[in-house]
Amino acid sequence: MTSTIKVNTVTTESGSTLTLGESGKTVTLASGASQSGFGRTGTVDWQTTPKTGDFTAANGEGYFVNTTSGAITMTMPSGSAGAIVSIQDYNKTFDSNALTITPASGEKINGGTVNGNLAISTEGQGLTFVYVDATVGWKTVHENEFTSGGATIQFVTATGGTITTCGDFKIHTFTGPGTFCVSCGGNPSGSDTVDYLVVAGGGSGGVRQPGNANGGGGAGGFRYSASTYTSPSCAPGHPLRSPTGLPVSAQGYPITVGAGGAGRGPTTNPGNDGSNSIFSSVTSTGGGGGGNGSAPSPGRPGGSGGGGGGGSSSTIPAGAGNTPPVSPSQGNPGGTGGGQTPDQGSAGGGGAIAAGSPKPSQGPSGPGGAGAGLPTAFGSNGQPCGSFRYYAGGGAQGASPGPYGAGTGGLGGGASGEDDGTANTGGGGGGSISTGGGSGVSGAGGSGIVVIRYKFQ
Repeated sequence: MTSTIKVNTVTTESGSTLTLGESGKTVTLASGASQSGFGRTGTVDWQTTPKTGDFTAANGEGYFVNTTSGAITMTMPSGSAGAIVSIQDYNKTFDSNALTITPASGEKINGGTVNGNLAISTEGQGLTFVYVDATVGWKTVHENEFTSGGATIQFVTATGGTITTCGDFKIHTFTGPGTFCVSCGGNPSGSDTVDYLVVAGGGSGGVRQPGNANGGGGAGGFRYSASTYTSPSCAPGHPLRSPTGLPVSAQGYPITVGAGGAGRGPTTNPGNDGSNSIFSSVTSTGGGGGGNGSAPSPGRPGGSGGGGGGGSSSTIPAGAGNTPPVSPSQGNPGGTGGGQTPDQGSAGGGGAIAAGSPKPSQGPSGPGGAGAGLPTAFGSNGQPCGSFRYYAGGGAQGASPGPYGAGTGGLGGGASGEDDGTANTGGGGGGSISTGGGSGVSGAGGSGIVVIRYKFQ
């Protein structure tokens, strides 16, 4: 049996200490009585009947909130310094049906806007609030899932393509058309942007059989961002980085992976352009086709431009790169063809890092422009220099009679004479070889690629 002692009959005083009750006894307040000055121990009295609908919290109480059947709103009591309220996800359903916490009229949560709500949508989340003052209002005192501003930590969540992980980051690789399906757009407390690599299809080389040399195809446009990692300054693609990634939201993002331009031949024709690759607001332009070597034609414009055709002692223009223009540049022009005596010389297609080379006066034909290199894991922090994968190299010009052997393709999938650009690099195709061993068919451009990277935990 519990003894109840009247406070006014058991009170002792020693110096500055006032003692209520006796050892082994319990001090209680009468029903309906109130207390002040005792403070709290930082704990709450948990109400073990789960809340299944909207309710108003009371100071000093904790609640198990069951949102299995739908979202719930909890209204906080009017704040007073030291007031305390706790909540806990009853059955791990806050992620499917959120708990919204709204302050009493005119008050704040975590120093936010007056009357601003806080949505709790993390599975299994528990949280304790203490009312501090009018400046910050109700302050969360358990910060393991929240920033100081009280926002729920959320990360980008998505499916689509081939998914790999690198530390705290997920990487989605698309080598063909698909959809990047975002189920959660995240927030700044976790992640809400993605980095991208978007490479278009390369252009094919020009063709003429037999006779003069033909220009190499330009590489597909090369665009990427580096906001989720530190891009090594030694990386060949480093100058082309955009420092800003793309924000995403819960929706499906169609992915277009550009095909390489088809090879030409055996009739006289400039090369075919590659096709664009697209992710969200980022479009990389297909590489320009190489010029032909009969009634010689200029290279075609594109992400990187095709090389100018041969067959003239006059200069044959290169195809322009970075078309349409973007910043940083998505590619370079091809090399200038013609202008040789004898007049068979043509030029290589442009690449992401360098322009295509013009035909030298003697020796092998002009090579394609170099492509760009990125760390093999697409930007894992601390990636050592020298370990890179290359994209968007220009195609080489084809060979012609005499001392004009076929050139070499640019690093990054660019092809030598009559060879195809490497698949999923955006490399340009090689110009046709018009000497006795050639087929009279130019090389096709390599297909493009889209890679998406984001922090997921």
